[in-house]
Amino acid sequence: MIEVGNLQPSDHAVWLRLFQGYNAFYGRELATARADRTWSEIQNGDRIHGLGARIEGRLIGIAHFLVHPSTTSDDACYLQDLFTDPDARGQGAGRALITATEDWARTRGCARLYWHTHESNTTARTLYDQVAENRGFIQYVRPL
Repeated sequence: MIEVGNLQPSDHAVWLRLFQGYNAFYGRELATARADRTWSEIQNGDRIHGLGARIEGRLIGIAHFLVHPSTTSDDACYLQDLFTDPDARGQGAGRALITATEDWARTRGCARLYWHTHESNTTARTLYDQVAENRGFIQYVRPL
């Protein structure tokens, strides 16, 4: 059975391994200072929030999300990072993390939960197509 809850200080080492895995999946190297800042923000809980999925107490998946205002609706919750340990995939951790993030956002008055993934991420998209609507938007980015 998968249990989802807040990331605890004792989760740091496993969280870091999962967060590094998430970044490696997208071809990025996670700088130590960035990881430290993210962990600090999650533990603070004001700007960035985090949840962990566990099986028998073992952390197997993470979700990071934040709330932002919207010009056309109530606040929106952006699920920025979602990652499950490759050895634990297919057991429902991703779905459980999405559901728990949705519940968290709903209780705080958010109008919607949304996220991005790369078009080539077919494994994740199989789940995402079951639990959410792909509205067809294309993302453009200008690094600053």
